[in-house]
Amino acid sequence: MRIDPGKCVACANCVPVCPMGAIAVSPALNRAVVDADACVECFTCHRGMSKEHLNPTFVRAVRRVAKALRFRFDPEPDVCPTDALTPEDLSWPRIVRRAFSDPQVPHESTGIHGRGTAEVKTNDVTGRVAAGEAGFVIEFGRPGVGARFRDIERMTTALAGLGVAFEPMNPVTTLMKEEGRGTIREDILDEKVMSAIVEIKVPFARVTEVLACIREVSPRLDTVVVVGASTRCAPDGSEPLSALLEREGYPAYRGKTNLGLGRVTVPGAKVPTPTSAAR
Repeated sequence: MRIDPGKCVACANCVPVCPMGAIAVSPALNRAVVDADACVECFTCHRGMSKEHLNPTFVRAVRRVAKALRFRFDPEPDVCPTDALTPEDLSWPRIVRRAFSDPQVPHESTGIHGRGTAEVKTNDVTGRVAAGEAGFVIEFGRPGVGARFRDIERMTTALAGLGVAFEPMNPVTTLMKEEGRGTIREDILDEKVMSAIVEIKVPFARVTEVLACIREVSPRLDTVVVVGASTRCAPDGSEPLSALLEREGYPAYRGKTNLGLGRVTVPGAKVPTPTSAAR
C-alpha cells in the first residue's frame, strides 16, 4: 500500500484508520506516507475509507485559503477526498504479509481466510485433536503490535526441540523449511504480519512441558503471545484438561465449545465427540 503524493492533500484522515500505526503525515513533504516496514498489507485503509475523486490542486488551494483566513477545512473523517490510497502489486515475500493480515484473502495452503486456519472449531469433522490429546494454538501479534516470523521461529524451534507435532493444515507449518526443527524459510523471517497462529498437539502427559516452554520463550519475543488449549470431551461433557491447566496456574474456562453438529466427510466414519476450548 502506498499513498500517491500527487493526490494526497495531507488531510490525515487515513492516519487513525491504520491498525498498525503505519501511516503518518510527513512535515517535510506535507503528504501522508506509509512506513513500509510497519505496514502489514491488511488493506484496512483502502477498504475502510470512502473515496471521493476531488481534484487535488483544488483541495489544496481551498485548504491554503482556509488556513490563511484562520479556519479549518477538513474532509469528512472517514473519507479520502482524492482517492490517494493506492494498492501496489505484491510479490514474494511481501505478499505473505497480506495473506496473514487481510481477512478477505484466503491462504493458498489451506483455502481459509484470515490467518488461514479454523483451529479446532471443526474438530468434529477433522478430528485434529484425538482422545487423550491436548491441542494448543499459540497466537502471535495483535492489531497495533503485529509479529515478525523471526519471533515466531524462536517459538517454533523451541517447541520442535520437545518433539511436538505441528498441525500440517496450518499456514505457518507450510512455511517451515524443516518441520522437525521448526525452522521457517529465511526469505520471510523479517516479514511482519498482524497476527499468526501456530498449532501443535501433545499427549496430556506433556502439557506441563509445553506450557513451561511457552512461558520461557515468550518474554524474549517482541510481540504479544496468547495461548489457547483444547481437548476432546467425554460423552458426559467432562474433560481433564481444565484441571491440569488450573494446577499450572492458568484458570481455565470454556471459551468455545463445538457442539458436534458437523457432517462426517468419510463414509462410515464415527462422529467424534465434541471439542471444548479452554483459554
